[in-house]
Amino acid sequence: MRHVLFLDIDGVIHRGIARRAGNRVFSSAPDIHLFEYATLLDELLSPYPEMEIVLSSDWSLVMGTEFTRNAIPSPRLRERIVGATFDGCTFNPLVWPVLTRGAQILDYVGRNAPLRWLAVDDRTDGFEAHRHRLVHCQTDVGLGDSAVVEQFRERLQQLVAGAPRYETRD
Repeated sequence: MRHVLFLDIDGVIHRGIARRAGNRVFSSAPDIHLFEYATLLDELLSPYPEMEIVLSSDWSLVMGTEFTRNAIPSPRLRERIVGATFDGCTFNPLVWPVLTRGAQILDYVGRNAPLRWLAVDDRTDGFEAHRHRLVHCQTDVGLGDSAVVEQFRERLQQLVAGAPRYETRD
């Protein structure tokens, strides 16, 4: 059974949101470095070599999955990325951006079941029935919050241990 982490970028792997100018991406504030928590995420996932990453970030929709993968500074994280939530979606591409984040992820889950999954995101929309699968970050803090990191660590352990509440079969 696949183990999947749905990964958002802005407000998770770095604080705040990124801005785009042409083919370049910039931090929203001069004191914030893009992907500042990539090393931490790599460390959190290192005990779980079977964990795949599916990008649930607007980055992959707007700039492409390959661009997003290549922007992440950690080679080990890049190797884990197997795609993005919209890959193979049945929705009209114009509708996809207005769907809740939870709906985007659940669409992917439905198309790729069975799998065990967890999402790390600064958005909570659409996760009402799946709060136990969401590690919620505050946009201005991301994975810089030690309580969120501890919750993430615990949920990863539960997921890989096979806690039944994470399993999805459609």
